[in-house]
Amino acid sequence: MSKKEIDSKKAEETVKKTVDEAADVEAASVKAPDKHRKLKYGAMFYVIIALVIAVVVILNIMVNVVAKRSPVKIDITPDNRYELTDESINAVKALDKDVEVVVTSEKDYFTALRNYWESYYTGGYGVPTEIPYDMIPELLDKYSVYAQQGKGGINVKYVDLDKDPDAVAKFKKNYNGDIQRGSIVIACGDRVRVLDANEVNNMMTVDQVAMQSQQLKFLFTGESTLTSAITSVTDAHPVKVAFVKTMNNIAVYDEQGYGGYAESFEKELLTKNGYDCTDIDIAQDEISPEDYDMVVLLAPSVDFTEDIIKKFSDFLYNGGKYDRNMIYAPDVSKTNLPNIDEFLADWSIKVENNIILDETNAVGNSPSNIIVSVSDSETVGTLPNDRLPIISQYTRELTPITKNNEAIVKEVLKSSAESYSADITQDEPEYGEKGERDVVLLSQKQHSEDFAVYTSSLLVLGSPTLADQNFLQQTSSVNNASVLLGIVNNMTGKEKGVVIADKNLQSSFIAPTAPQLKKIYVTVVWIIPFIIAAVGVIVLLRRRNK
Repeated sequence: MSKKEIDSKKAEETVKKTVDEAADVEAASVKAPDKHRKLKYGAMFYVIIALVIAVVVILNIMVNVVAKRSPVKIDITPDNRYELTDESINAVKALDKDVEVVVTSEKDYFTALRNYWESYYTGGYGVPTEIPYDMIPELLDKYSVYAQQGKGGINVKYVDLDKDPDAVAKFKKNYNGDIQRGSIVIACGDRVRVLDANEVNNMMTVDQVAMQSQQLKFLFTGESTLTSAITSVTDAHPVKVAFVKTMNNIAVYDEQGYGGYAESFEKELLTKNGYDCTDIDIAQDEISPEDYDMVVLLAPSVDFTEDIIKKFSDFLYNGGKYDRNMIYAPDVSKTNLPNIDEFLADWSIKVENNIILDETNAVGNSPSNIIVSVSDSETVGTLPNDRLPIISQYTRELTPITKNNEAIVKEVLKSSAESYSADITQDEPEYGEKGERDVVLLSQKQHSEDFAVYTSSLLVLGSPTLADQNFLQQTSSVNNASVLLGIVNNMTGKEKGVVIADKNLQSSFIAPTAPQLKKIYVTVVWIIPFIIAAVGVIVLLRRRNK
């Protein structure tokens, strides 16, 4: 091979090597961006996943924080059944102590109650009936949430007494009764209030007003019961009441005629609103001012001896210190009670031998079921709804009298200007002229010491029917509970205690069953977020592999 051929071959190899190197460089330059792109998308994938997880965690933390301070559930029912009233919200926000609420059953107990009573009434009346006992645990959750906004707190716990019978043992040292399944225990320190299964069941009650029109409707009284129980156990100084039930072990009143009013006055009005009531035998027990703040005597059917009358007088006099109270209501048919009449006269009050009738302002077709009005708003206090009626049945007329004593009498409730009286001692009743008549009077005697004024009060009701159970429970249609509680609270100086209007339950347009609610919960909380997350991951993976 000639030198020329050798040089030509070397040149050809050099060119080829140069071309190959250039091709390699070009290939490398093409692959570098692709590799960089894949690295870029891979990094973005993991960054986005990390950001999504971080956002989910932060949102969960924020929701939990918000949920502890404010409700996150929206109530879309037509009667706003799953939300607390402003009165209850303000009451629990004002708590300065921790309250423990123990429900002696699992949450499904309330679902079982709902199913049972809905089936019972639907079968009995032939129309679909909704009785949502599941309102109770929902509202208990709301109590706990709103309480977090104040200085105190409400801790709600559900226990199964069959599995954990000792869960309520600690409450029994401050509660003498039995705590059974289906009860709600509300406690603060050594103050314990137990709503037994019957009280819980009666949180749903038939609307008696609607029943008169052949309509089956229900009222929910549970919020009033729960709020009153919570506020009562946080009262460090409850008003102690001696409730006169017997004399020498015999009822002081006609049990068949007045037993129900006495029971509702004590349980539905006083005990429910934090008053510490004790039943006493007026002949055998003492009513010491050191032990009690108030005495209640309703509808005595017999006169008392002078010694017993002296017990009442000494109690109110309190050794000249006063600062004690008493409530009295007459039996509508008992007119010959001279010792009791003399005691009342010492407080400048007379119970007339008349009943008040009113055909214009009456409930139903009975002129003895009168509607009365407030004549002293200061004594009654502010009412949640002053347009609701106050009802009294078979009411004795009361009269302030002039007596040479220091008693000051206030006219608290009156009948209408269309009312008139009928003498109950005559076979042929004599009717008085039309005009306003006193239904409730408050007599007060005072004692001044240094710059303080101490007052003893005697409240006389024209009829114990003002405390009829139906009137006290139906707070959305009748004002009796608000009026009586306002008077007694102002008289005793008790600050806590509020009447919550009942909820008139309407047919709910969205009323899923418990299984349906569970399916909705699983779908919204788990299935939908999982689908969204899965779609996001698939999209990211496809973009990464492009």
